[in-house]
Amino acid sequence: MAKRTKTRRWLVWVALVVVLALGGWWFVVQRNQMAAQETAVNEVETAVVFIGDLEASATASGQVEARRTASLAISSPGVVEQVHVRVGDSVQSGDVLVRLETDGLTLAVTQAEQAVAIAQSNLDGLLAPPFATDVASAEAALASAQANLDTLLAGPSPADMALYEANLRSSQASLASASAQLQTVQDSVTQSQLLAAQSALISAQIAQADAQDRNADFANAATDEALVSANQALAAAQATYDALLAGPGSGDLGAAQANVGAAAARLDSAQANFALNTQAATDAQLAQARQQLAQAQATLANLQDGATTEQITQAQLSVQQAELNLAAAQESLAKATVVAPFAGLVTAVNVSEGEYATGVVVELVDNSSLELVLSVDEVDVGQLNVGQPAELTLETWPDTTLDATVDGIAPNASQDSSGLITYEVHLGLNQGDLPVLLGMTANARLITANREGVLLLPNGAITTDRQTGISTVNLLHRRSDGPPETETVTVAIGLRDSQYTQIIDGLSEGDEVLLGTLTIPVRTFNGPFGRG
Repeated sequence: MAKRTKTRRWLVWVALVVVLALGGWWFVVQRNQMAAQETAVNEVETAVVFIGDLEASATASGQVEARRTASLAISSPGVVEQVHVRVGDSVQSGDVLVRLETDGLTLAVTQAEQAVAIAQSNLDGLLAPPFATDVASAEAALASAQANLDTLLAGPSPADMALYEANLRSSQASLASASAQLQTVQDSVTQSQLLAAQSALISAQIAQADAQDRNADFANAATDEALVSANQALAAAQATYDALLAGPGSGDLGAAQANVGAAAARLDSAQANFALNTQAATDAQLAQARQQLAQAQATLANLQDGATTEQITQAQLSVQQAELNLAAAQESLAKATVVAPFAGLVTAVNVSEGEYATGVVVELVDNSSLELVLSVDEVDVGQLNVGQPAELTLETWPDTTLDATVDGIAPNASQDSSGLITYEVHLGLNQGDLPVLLGMTANARLITANREGVLLLPNGAITTDRQTGISTVNLLHRRSDGPPETETVTVAIGLRDSQYTQIIDGLSEGDEVLLGTLTIPVRTFNGPFGRG
């Protein structure tokens, strides 16, 4: 029994020693582990949350181009008379660059001006009131045409018939007198001849008096003609009688024969006139008279009523067409002289003096309107807006940064052979004193957004799950009574650039977080947006 009791005591002491040994070992292990944790934390790089400013940007490259370029062409081919510029020349707006021969074009302008003047004169004539003299003349022509038609319709009056008959008798008497005179000359002068000549003279005097009275009572063309004939017959009868009284002389026979011929011709005329004026008017004569009357009436009506709406419209269209032709001729003449539309630099001259030119003759760029045209990825273009600032460096001067501004974004995209979608973005170039040239290559940083006075943390301190989109940091807690501890904290992030990320929620200014990964286990705590 005593032996069993001693054995039990020995086992208790052994157990107690084992427990004490295990406790010492556990204490050493824990102390070493805590020291190792503290050493590991101290060896890991950390970062402190701070307040600062942040800018987000996109990068792109492109070439320097000019906003304004011009390919100056001539509209009508022609021979070059003068070339005033060479490649590389600087020109001002309005400077003459190329001039074509213009003789034919100048003549065309002159002819077009004359056509406009004629068309305008015709229109003015239609719009102007008629002259009183023109109206009076038209009225007189109408009265004459009416009288002529009335005369044809009425036929000759008794007085006219008597006049025509008297004229005929006078002509017959004149022929008889001339014949008698011829006979007298041929037969010599006898008493009977003298008596006959005296009788013819008396008849001629009676006929002349009768014709004179008729002409005095009712003067017209017919009475005038009858009086002239009667005067001639009286003169002839008087001459015959005088010749008989004087006796035959040299050349009397020839004169007498000539008198007979003249008297016979007058008689034929009188007979024809008698037949014409005493017969009824023909249908052709009446138709012609009516046509003349209608024409006279229309002429007077046109003068009194003025031009019709159709005539005025047609005249106005003629003026407009003539003016268009003039403008076209003037434009062709003006385009024969190629002038600079703006101040710039001549980049190409495609013609020489004396050659036949057509198409583009001079190319010009406005070297005061240089811009940088970038090809921006479609991923970044949505963050850009007109007016946003940018920074750029030219390959020629890589150490010089120039300020720029987004002036425009192309509305349509382009796609290269690899399928990359890009948009043209135009930057206004503030080149300063640098001699920037067209075609230079540049790299630009486009500032898409900025934040001022926000919480910032280095990008390397943040871990983001690509599938869930959740971002976390390892928040470090330094303890005065033990080793530091870390806490996995979920954070809300905002704007990000190449170095820093904006912290919207989950951390405070001064918080310390780990950069990188610990190599030994550390006690951690989790929370939604802060310490858990």
